[in-house]
Amino acid sequence: MSVPLFWVDAFCDHPYGGNPAAVCLLDTPAPAAAMQSLACEMGLSETAFVWPVTGGFSLRWFTPTSEVELCGHATVASAHALAAAGWLDGVSEVHFDTRSGALRATVERGYVEVDLPAETPLRCDPPPALAARWPLVATATGRFDLLVEVPNEQAVRDVVVDVAEIAALSYRGVVVTARATDDGTADADYVLRFFAPSVGVPEDPVTGSAQCLLGPYWRASLGRARLRARQLSARGGLLDVTIEDSHVRVGGRAVTVLAGTLSTDVVATLRAGGR
Repeated sequence: MSVPLFWVDAFCDHPYGGNPAAVCLLDTPAPAAAMQSLACEMGLSETAFVWPVTGGFSLRWFTPTSEVELCGHATVASAHALAAAGWLDGVSEVHFDTRSGALRATVERGYVEVDLPAETPLRCDPPPALAARWPLVATATGRFDLLVEVPNEQAVRDVVVDVAEIAALSYRGVVVTARATDDGTADADYVLRFFAPSVGVPEDPVTGSAQCLLGPYWRASLGRARLRARQLSARGGLLDVTIEDSHVRVGGRAVTVLAGTLSTDVVATLRAGGR
């Protein structure tokens, strides 16, 4: 049986922007080692693996080096790929069973919105190495990441990262953020960059899962539950963020760059679980 593979750019409305993710549509689960090998081969920040289960689909995410607990842009890409492949039978809502619990996504004409678990920002002291390097306003932790607020949008753009220094911290990643400025990114409320070298992603192009922490953080600061974020990576991306009691809705557009099928040799390797 052929195995569809999609390359999807998430959180953008044109190819070569946003954050690319590979999506592999399986009929049955594959061993973790085999999925990890394919993710390494793809070389993208995330490769998602999806297969049908009762009531929806199981979803797992892999960077080139490790499996992760949550990934927003690859969830957007997965919902987009399922719709493009005709696996949703015309419905606009899809339910995912993941390592972060049950997630829901809606798909409508190239726009995807996913419900992700909200996190409570906990104020903390900054790591000394970052305090010495960056102009910090505040720091906070969430479930996975360290949030670092800097004074303004230009300071986010100017951040210089020591990859080994970031990787040595006890977090999945570090998100650097500031309020957007009128003379910079007028179409956003806040901006960010995200660094996760400990899971094989030196700088992520666009990070949906970071909004689980950023959304509640900026709602408290700006006093609004509906926000827009722009990631200031080289590729860039725009995210709609709506904060509710227990979850954060993260939305954006997605574009298929490549659609095909895995070779029979790779499919056999996935089923066997080897390299």
